[in-house]
Amino acid sequence: MQDDGGGTGGGVLPRSLTFGEPDPTASPTPTGPSPEELAAQERAKRTKALDAALKKYAATVPEFSVAVLDKKTGERYSYRGSEKYDTASIVKVQVLACMLLKAQDADRDLSSSQLSLAKRMIRLSDNNATTSLFNQLGKVSAVSKCNKRLGLSQTAVNSSWGLTRTTVNDQVKLLSELVDKAGPLDADSRKLAFTLMNTVDESQDWGVPIVAKSGETTTVKNGWDTRSKDGGLWAVNTVGRVKGDEVDVSVAVLSHNNQSMDGGITLVQKVAKMTRQYLKY
Repeated sequence: MQDDGGGTGGGVLPRSLTFGEPDPTASPTPTGPSPEELAAQERAKRTKALDAALKKYAATVPEFSVAVLDKKTGERYSYRGSEKYDTASIVKVQVLACMLLKAQDADRDLSSSQLSLAKRMIRLSDNNATTSLFNQLGKVSAVSKCNKRLGLSQTAVNSSWGLTRTTVNDQVKLLSELVDKAGPLDADSRKLAFTLMNTVDESQDWGVPIVAKSGETTTVKNGWDTRSKDGGLWAVNTVGRVKGDEVDVSVAVLSHNNQSMDGGITLVQKVAKMTRQYLKY
């Protein structure tokens, strides 16, 4: 008997069940943001919240700027990142980096005298040691050329080195160059810079280290200065790094017009802590 197509023989399948054709009653495959898009949305949310918190805080205190550079993600955050401030003693990190580069160029280590001066300059913030190294380098012209090698485009060197002008964006760039294996500083130079900035005198171990958690290592160089030209108000700055299993960031906070040094320290530490609170690094 010939099958009329309505039985269970070799008839044609209903169209909805034909091989290769989708079932029109099936739900579509769900779509949504990729993990990368979700991460970007989260970063934007955190950045917006930190912007708002810093703006609110800025209305109650002297002027400040802050930048954070995350080495793990490559992300950078800055608040008023291009505003210029006097460096005060944070310029000593620049002087150190330039001395190390000069020694590298000559294929030698720092001399025993230079190493002694560098230790006093970073650990004790010794001004006479800094002036000696600044002069040995070649003063303004030499440090300015060195800054180009370090990628510092917003820093203007002053013959009175503490009056050098800089931005938080340049400062986190400098901090990153101190640890970048692909940067101008070799392994020995990077190790010495870390050792000195990781062992500052206890009386000067404030600022960026305030944000570190147990088990994390820090480096820091702080700067503070008051001048009659500024009505006796204080410039207070902190730059440094925080590194651990889950974090590797450079942080710079610059401020001026503080009524006192203690007030400035309170300000820069508060701002540094806010970056970790909101950016969750």
